Amino acid sequence: MSLSLLILAAGMGSRYGSLKQLDQMGPSGETVMDYSVFDALRSGFDRIIFVIRKDFEEEFKNVIGKRYEGKVKIEYAFQDLNDLPGNFKCPEGREKPWGTGHAVYAARELLTEPFAVINADDFYGRDSYVQLANYLTDPPAPGKVRGCIASFILSNTLSENGSVSRGICTDNGNGMLMNVVENTKIYRRASDGKVVSLMDDGKEVELTGNEAASMNSWGFMPEMVGEIEKLFIEFLEARGTELKSEFYLPGVVDSLIRSGKAEIAMRCSKDSWFGVTYKEDRPLVQAALKKLVDSGAYPEKLF
Repeated sequence: MSLSLLILAAGMGSRYGSLKQLDQMGPSGETVMDYSVFDALRSGFDRIIFVIRKDFEEEFKNVIGKRYEGKVKIEYAFQDLNDLPGNFKCPEGREKPWGTGHAVYAARELLTEPFAVINADDFYGRDSYVQLANYLTDPPAPGKVRGCIASFILSNTLSENGSVSRGICTDNGNGMLMNVVENTKIYRRASDGKVVSLMDDGKEVELTGNEAASMNSWGFMPEMVGEIEKLFIEFLEARGTELKSEFYLPGVVDSLIRSGKAEIAMRCSKDSWFGVTYKEDRPLVQAALKKLVDSGAYPEKLF
């Protein structure tokens, strides 16, 4: 069975201030994406789909795409503010992308086989891809929309340099995802070191730090694509005139679970996640990658 890895790489990274997806992090100039592709290939994925923007297509293909020529099938989808279903129009003045759900929607014509979804600027480790591939190559019984998540321990996904957005996942006790709640501002409080989530009303909600966190590491059967489009239409009907609203992929999954349309298996990755949200995170990621290379987990040069 063919497996596709969908890499969401269209975001500019407003807090980071540059195209961090193209930034060199590894000891031989590798990007974080290089490690994702390397891990995916050795875990059974045989097709890579990048979701990017047209305005940096040439740079992206020259810097990233050429690395994998002859090693794996590469395809591209383009996230565009005006790529909307039906007769919906992008409101005048909107500049912010529609979010991760829309990024998957942008690749809808290519997603005809089981696929995994990851962020371009996150390091997930090999175990995530192994677990996703194992699920996707052993198709569950038909009926509901099926998928899985490779989650991480929340406290291991925080940045020392500012707040992060994380989907907090709850297990139903039988290894299935019960819900996922997007928390857009999670950080470690300076006064006491506790992990807290800042709510829209300004209140801080304390967390244990041991919660399962979604890092957008998902595996889906292709029927998920049609459900994403349906929910995207509902989202646009309700919030399509807003200039900064976002259609989050975890929100899509949560909605499908609550409606009884989907069953999502929970997997917890054994590896450590790390990523670059802020410029100050860069040396930490570089050091972590070097340590992994020195330990023999990765070759010094990937491609």
